[in-house]
Amino acid sequence: MAKRILPAIRDFVQILVDGWGKPSVCDDAGVRSLQFSGGAVQSSMRVSEPYELDLSYTRSMMGFLLFNAEPRHILLVGLGGGSLSKYCYRQFPQAHITTLEINPDVIALRDEFLVPPDDERFQIMHVDASEYLARRDLHADIILLDGYDAEGLPSCLCAESFYSNCWQALSAQGVLVANLWGGEPNRGIYLNRLRGIFDGRVWWSKPRDSSNLIVFAVKNAHFYPQWSRLMSTAQTLGKRYRLDLPWVVKNMRRREEPDG
Repeated sequence: MAKRILPAIRDFVQILVDGWGKPSVCDDAGVRSLQFSGGAVQSSMRVSEPYELDLSYTRSMMGFLLFNAEPRHILLVGLGGGSLSKYCYRQFPQAHITTLEINPDVIALRDEFLVPPDDERFQIMHVDASEYLARRDLHADIILLDGYDAEGLPSCLCAESFYSNCWQALSAQGVLVANLWGGEPNRGIYLNRLRGIFDGRVWWSKPRDSSNLIVFAVKNAHFYPQWSRLMSTAQTLGKRYRLDLPWVVKNMRRREEPDG
Protein backbone atom coordinates (compact mmCIF):
# COMPACT_ATOMS: atom_id res chain seq x y z
CA MET A 1 0.00 0.00 0.00
CA ALA A 2 2.72 2.44 0.99
CA LYS A 3 4.63 1.73 -2.21
CA ARG A 4 1.64 2.84 -4.26
CA ILE A 5 0.85 5.95 -2.15
CA LEU A 6 4.37 7.41 -1.90
CA PRO A 7 4.86 7.92 -5.67
CA ALA A 8 1.47 9.65 -5.81
CA ILE A 9 2.46 11.99 -3.00
CA ARG A 10 5.80 12.67 -4.67
CA ASP A 11 4.08 13.50 -7.97
CA PHE A 12 1.64 15.84 -6.21
CA VAL A 13 4.48 17.67 -4.44
CA GLN A 14 6.33 18.02 -7.75
CA ILE A 15 3.26 19.58 -9.33
CA LEU A 16 3.12 22.11 -6.50
CA VAL A 17 6.83 22.92 -6.87
CA ASP A 18 6.63 23.27 -10.64
CA GLY A 19 3.56 25.49 -10.38
CA TRP A 20 4.90 27.76 -7.68
CA GLY A 21 5.71 31.18 -9.04
CA LYS A 22 3.84 30.59 -12.28
CA PRO A 23 1.71 33.60 -13.23
CA SER A 24 -1.90 33.14 -14.23
CA VAL A 25 -4.62 35.35 -15.70
CA CYS A 26 -7.94 35.84 -13.94
CA ASP A 27 -11.00 37.61 -15.39
CA ASP A 28 -13.67 38.81 -13.00
CA ALA A 29 -16.40 41.43 -13.47
CA GLY A 30 -14.61 43.15 -16.34
CA VAL A 31 -11.23 43.20 -14.60
CA ARG A 32 -8.29 41.11 -15.80
CA SER A 33 -5.58 40.46 -13.23
CA LEU A 34 -2.19 38.80 -13.13
CA GLN A 35 -1.74 36.51 -10.15
CA PHE A 36 0.95 34.26 -8.77
CA SER A 37 0.43 31.15 -6.65
CA GLY A 38 -1.50 32.02 -3.52
CA GLY A 39 -3.85 34.41 -5.32
CA ALA A 40 -1.98 37.67 -4.69
CA VAL A 41 -2.87 40.19 -7.43
CA GLN A 42 0.27 41.56 -9.09
CA SER A 43 -1.41 43.66 -11.77
CA SER A 44 -4.91 44.66 -12.77
CA MET A 45 -6.51 45.94 -15.97
CA ARG A 46 -10.05 47.02 -16.71
CA VAL A 47 -10.88 45.37 -20.02
CA SER A 48 -12.96 48.39 -21.03
CA GLU A 49 -9.99 50.75 -20.36
CA PRO A 50 -6.87 48.67 -20.99
CA TYR A 51 -4.49 51.64 -21.16
CA GLU A 52 -5.57 53.30 -17.92
CA LEU A 53 -4.12 52.61 -14.46
CA ASP A 54 -6.54 50.52 -12.45
CA LEU A 55 -4.70 50.09 -9.13
CA SER A 56 -4.22 53.14 -6.91
CA TYR A 57 -0.55 52.45 -6.24
CA THR A 58 0.26 52.61 -9.96
CA ARG A 59 -1.45 56.00 -10.21
CA SER A 60 0.57 57.24 -7.24
CA MET A 61 3.80 56.09 -8.89
CA MET A 62 3.09 58.67 -11.61
CA GLY A 63 3.94 61.22 -8.93
CA PHE A 64 7.38 61.37 -10.52
CA LEU A 65 5.80 64.04 -12.75
CA LEU A 66 6.01 66.41 -9.80
CA PHE A 67 9.80 66.28 -10.06
CA ASN A 68 10.33 65.66 -13.78
CA ALA A 69 7.37 66.31 -16.07
CA GLU A 70 9.15 65.68 -19.38
CA PRO A 71 11.14 62.45 -19.15
CA ARG A 72 13.01 61.24 -22.21
CA HIS A 73 13.79 57.73 -20.98
CA ILE A 74 11.69 55.76 -18.48
CA LEU A 75 13.13 52.50 -17.18
CA LEU A 76 10.76 50.09 -15.45
CA VAL A 77 11.74 47.11 -13.31
CA GLY A 78 8.97 44.52 -13.37
CA LEU A 79 6.44 44.05 -16.17
CA GLY A 80 3.51 42.38 -14.41
CA GLY A 81 0.45 42.94 -16.57
CA GLY A 82 2.18 45.90 -18.22
CA SER A 83 -0.04 48.62 -16.73
CA LEU A 84 2.77 51.08 -16.02
CA SER A 85 4.61 50.30 -19.26
CA LYS A 86 1.49 50.77 -21.40
CA TYR A 87 0.48 53.97 -19.64
CA CYS A 88 3.92 55.55 -20.00
CA TYR A 89 4.11 54.52 -23.66
CA ARG A 90 0.80 56.17 -24.48
CA GLN A 91 1.06 59.27 -22.27
CA PHE A 92 4.69 60.25 -22.95
CA PRO A 93 5.24 60.03 -26.71
CA GLN A 94 8.56 61.83 -26.36
CA ALA A 95 9.98 59.11 -24.09
CA HIS A 96 11.71 55.82 -24.69
CA ILE A 97 10.20 53.08 -22.50
CA THR A 98 12.36 50.14 -21.39
CA THR A 99 10.91 47.41 -19.17
CA LEU A 100 13.06 44.78 -17.46
CA GLU A 101 11.46 41.44 -16.55
CA ILE A 102 13.25 38.32 -15.33
CA ASN A 103 10.33 35.89 -15.60
CA PRO A 104 9.69 34.62 -19.15
CA ASP A 105 6.26 33.32 -18.10
CA VAL A 106 5.22 36.89 -17.28
CA ILE A 107 6.47 38.17 -20.63
CA ALA A 108 4.59 35.36 -22.38
CA LEU A 109 1.31 36.85 -21.12
CA ARG A 110 1.88 40.30 -22.62
CA ASP A 111 -0.76 39.82 -25.33
CA GLU A 112 -3.36 38.91 -22.70
CA PHE A 113 -2.89 42.42 -21.27
CA LEU A 114 -2.64 44.19 -24.64
CA VAL A 115 0.97 45.20 -24.07
CA PRO A 116 2.20 46.84 -27.31
CA PRO A 117 4.78 45.09 -29.46
CA ASP A 118 8.35 46.30 -29.24
CA ASP A 119 9.24 49.20 -31.50
CA GLU A 120 11.81 51.97 -31.76
CA ARG A 121 10.84 53.47 -28.39
CA PHE A 122 9.20 50.59 -26.52
CA GLN A 123 11.13 47.51 -25.42
CA ILE A 124 10.59 44.66 -22.98
CA MET A 125 13.83 42.90 -22.05
CA HIS A 126 14.14 39.44 -20.51
CA VAL A 127 16.96 40.22 -18.10
CA ASP A 128 17.94 40.21 -14.44
CA ALA A 129 17.41 43.84 -13.42
CA SER A 130 20.06 43.70 -10.69
CA GLU A 131 22.66 42.71 -13.29
CA TYR A 132 21.38 45.12 -15.93
CA LEU A 133 21.49 48.13 -13.60
CA ALA A 134 25.11 47.33 -12.75
CA ARG A 135 26.08 48.53 -16.23
CA ARG A 136 27.74 51.92 -16.47
CA ASP A 137 26.32 52.96 -19.84
CA LEU A 138 22.72 53.52 -18.70
CA HIS A 139 20.96 56.89 -18.72
CA ALA A 140 17.38 57.14 -17.47
CA ASP A 141 15.33 60.10 -16.32
CA ILE A 142 12.87 57.95 -14.36
CA ILE A 143 13.29 54.49 -12.83
CA LEU A 144 10.10 52.78 -11.65
CA LEU A 145 10.75 49.86 -9.30
CA ASP A 146 7.81 47.46 -9.14
CA GLY A 147 9.53 44.08 -9.36
CA TYR A 148 7.81 41.38 -7.32
CA ASP A 149 7.63 37.61 -7.59
CA ALA A 150 5.52 34.91 -5.93
CA GLU A 151 7.42 35.38 -2.66
CA GLY A 152 7.30 39.17 -2.56
CA LEU A 153 10.05 41.74 -3.05
CA PRO A 154 13.33 40.06 -4.11
CA SER A 155 16.21 41.01 -1.82
CA CYS A 156 18.44 41.87 -4.80
CA LEU A 157 16.04 44.69 -5.80
CA CYS A 158 16.34 46.48 -2.46
CA ALA A 159 20.02 45.93 -1.73
CA GLU A 160 22.18 48.99 -1.09
CA SER A 161 24.32 48.14 -4.14
CA PHE A 162 21.21 47.97 -6.35
CA TYR A 163 19.93 51.35 -5.14
CA SER A 164 23.42 52.78 -5.74
CA ASN A 165 23.37 51.46 -9.30
CA CYS A 166 19.97 53.08 -9.82
CA TRP A 167 21.38 56.40 -8.62
CA GLN A 168 24.30 56.00 -11.04
CA ALA A 169 21.95 55.27 -13.96
CA LEU A 170 19.78 58.34 -13.36
CA SER A 171 20.27 61.62 -15.18
CA ALA A 172 21.03 64.78 -13.19
CA GLN A 173 17.28 65.49 -12.88
CA GLY A 174 16.41 61.84 -12.43
CA VAL A 175 13.87 60.31 -10.05
CA LEU A 176 13.69 56.82 -8.61
CA VAL A 177 10.20 55.62 -7.66
CA ALA A 178 9.88 52.46 -5.56
CA ASN A 179 6.71 50.60 -4.66
CA LEU A 180 7.14 49.06 -1.20
CA TRP A 181 4.44 46.57 -0.35
CA GLY A 182 2.48 47.28 2.82
CA GLY A 183 3.37 43.89 4.29
CA GLU A 184 7.11 44.36 3.78
CA PRO A 185 8.69 44.16 7.28
CA ASN A 186 12.01 45.71 6.21
CA ARG A 187 10.77 48.76 4.36
CA GLY A 188 12.14 51.09 7.04
CA ILE A 189 15.58 49.63 6.31
CA TYR A 190 15.09 50.20 2.58
CA LEU A 191 14.00 53.79 3.17
CA ASN A 192 17.16 54.45 5.19
CA ARG A 193 19.28 52.96 2.42
CA LEU A 194 17.68 55.30 -0.09
CA ARG A 195 18.12 58.30 2.20
CA GLY A 196 21.82 57.58 2.47
CA ILE A 197 22.32 57.15 -1.27
CA PHE A 198 20.16 60.15 -2.27
CA ASP A 199 21.50 62.39 0.49
CA GLY A 200 18.15 62.61 2.26
CA ARG A 201 16.14 63.67 -0.82
CA VAL A 202 13.56 60.94 -0.26
CA TRP A 203 9.81 61.40 0.22
CA TRP A 204 6.98 58.91 0.28
CA SER A 205 3.23 58.80 -0.01
CA LYS A 206 0.50 56.25 0.65
CA PRO A 207 -1.97 55.69 -2.18
CA ARG A 208 -5.69 55.81 -1.52
CA ASP A 209 -7.07 52.49 -0.31
CA SER A 210 -3.62 50.92 -0.05
CA SER A 211 -1.05 50.18 2.64
CA ASN A 212 1.82 50.39 0.14
CA LEU A 213 4.42 53.13 0.32
CA ILE A 214 5.37 54.90 -2.91
CA VAL A 215 8.86 56.28 -2.42
CA PHE A 216 10.30 59.15 -4.47
CA ALA A 217 14.09 59.58 -4.41
CA VAL A 218 15.39 62.65 -6.24
CA LYS A 219 18.93 62.85 -7.60
CA ASN A 220 19.07 66.63 -8.12
CA ALA A 221 21.33 67.87 -5.33
CA HIS A 222 19.69 71.32 -5.42
CA PHE A 223 16.12 70.12 -5.08
CA TYR A 224 14.06 70.82 -2.00
CA PRO A 225 10.25 70.72 -2.05
CA GLN A 226 8.40 74.02 -2.10
CA TRP A 227 5.00 72.66 -1.16
CA SER A 228 2.85 75.44 -2.61
CA ARG A 229 4.62 75.14 -5.95
CA LEU A 230 4.38 71.34 -5.88
CA MET A 231 0.65 71.56 -5.18
CA SER A 232 0.17 73.94 -8.11
CA THR A 233 2.12 71.56 -10.35
CA ALA A 234 0.07 68.62 -9.04
CA GLN A 235 -3.20 70.36 -9.89
CA THR A 236 -2.09 71.21 -13.42
CA LEU A 237 -0.58 67.83 -14.24
CA GLY A 238 -3.34 65.95 -12.44
CA LYS A 239 -5.92 67.42 -14.80
CA ARG A 240 -3.77 66.72 -17.85
CA TYR A 241 -3.18 63.05 -17.02
CA ARG A 242 -6.37 62.36 -15.03
CA LEU A 243 -4.40 61.54 -11.89
CA ASP A 244 -5.00 62.55 -8.27
CA LEU A 245 -1.57 64.12 -7.88
CA PRO A 246 -2.78 66.65 -5.26
CA TRP A 247 -3.46 63.67 -2.98
CA VAL A 248 0.16 62.53 -3.47
CA VAL A 249 1.46 65.96 -2.44
CA LYS A 250 -0.84 66.29 0.57
CA ASN A 251 0.10 62.85 1.81
CA MET A 252 3.77 63.41 1.08
CA ARG A 253 3.80 66.70 2.95
CA ARG A 254 2.12 65.18 5.99
CA ARG A 255 4.71 62.45 6.08
CA GLU A 256 7.51 64.98 5.82
CA GLU A 257 6.42 66.52 9.13
CA PRO A 258 8.05 65.06 12.31
CA ASP A 259 4.80 63.73 13.77
CA GLY A 260 3.23 62.68 10.42
